[in-house]
Amino acid sequence: MEFLANYGLFLAQAVTIVVAIIVVLVTIVALGSKGKGEKGQLELIDLSEALEDTAQSFKETILSKDELKKRAKAKKKADKESKDEVKPNLYVIDFNGSMDASQVEGLRREITAIVQCAQKDDEVLVRLESPGGVVHGYGLAASQLQRITKRNIPLTIAVDKVAASGGYMMACIANKIVAAPFAIIGSIGVIAQIPNFSKVLKKNDIDFEQVTAGEYKRTLTMFGENTDQDREKFQSEIDDVHGLFKNHVAKHRSQLDINKVATGETWYGEQALEIGLVDELSTSDDWLLSQAQDKQVYLVKYNVPKTLSQKLGKAASTSVEQGIYNVVNRLGQWKGF
Repeated sequence: MEFLANYGLFLAQAVTIVVAIIVVLVTIVALGSKGKGEKGQLELIDLSEALEDTAQSFKETILSKDELKKRAKAKKKADKESKDEVKPNLYVIDFNGSMDASQVEGLRREITAIVQCAQKDDEVLVRLESPGGVVHGYGLAASQLQRITKRNIPLTIAVDKVAASGGYMMACIANKIVAAPFAIIGSIGVIAQIPNFSKVLKKNDIDFEQVTAGEYKRTLTMFGENTDQDREKFQSEIDDVHGLFKNHVAKHRSQLDINKVATGETWYGEQALEIGLVDELSTSDDWLLSQAQDKQVYLVKYNVPKTLSQKLGKAASTSVEQGIYNVVNRLGQWKGF
């Protein structure tokens, strides 16, 4: 056990040195690139062609030459018959949301491109993954999705892992919500928390002064003493936001018993289907394959080139994460579902 402890200490020291070096490099690069704004670029990827190429590659490996010729002949005939047929488009957007909903900028640009080009019978699929985050950020994200439905363009949202809180605020905009059986859905609630250091300051004879104009410019504070009146006002504000959230969900999912589901709880996909939070159980992959038969599928993606400092920062984060995992894995058992 002493050997393992020493090994863990050595590994922690090594990780610390590596992180320190990377931080210095990131700082140098960040200073060097300061003021150089980088613009992103919209990309349109033909997913129908990619799916067809993948299937064809497998068929060439698995099937006999006679079978391949037979299928090629049948395909040629089918293509000839549908030569003049114009398939509607299915535009696919990926949204992997963070706490600060920083991905909204890309979402805005992707939707702007789609609504300008969408024709009759075109549809949009958003593959959504988000545990939620800041109210104003996810409120804007939901409003961006409404730009699609307001133009009567059918919108489907597919959730493979999680659409909770702000994530579900976005999801409920859709005409249809598709979720994997164990996707986490719901969390129609609001949370706010703030540390308070007033006792620490008092203990160290440190005064804290705060000047405001307006009775409720500031309610709870990190450094001053909070009163019951402050707490009541803060709770009132949270309740107001929760009320807005409930009304938003009820407006777009009128079949829901909103008081039953707006408790802050989450449900897995199968449970969510039973209570009406989602409409269908499926992975995004299967749903997309089912649509690809009759539609031309495009992935719409807004790419912002990463700076060297961002790449180094990501590398540092990955190294630390892997180092911690290795230590835990060696010194104990890693448990998960």
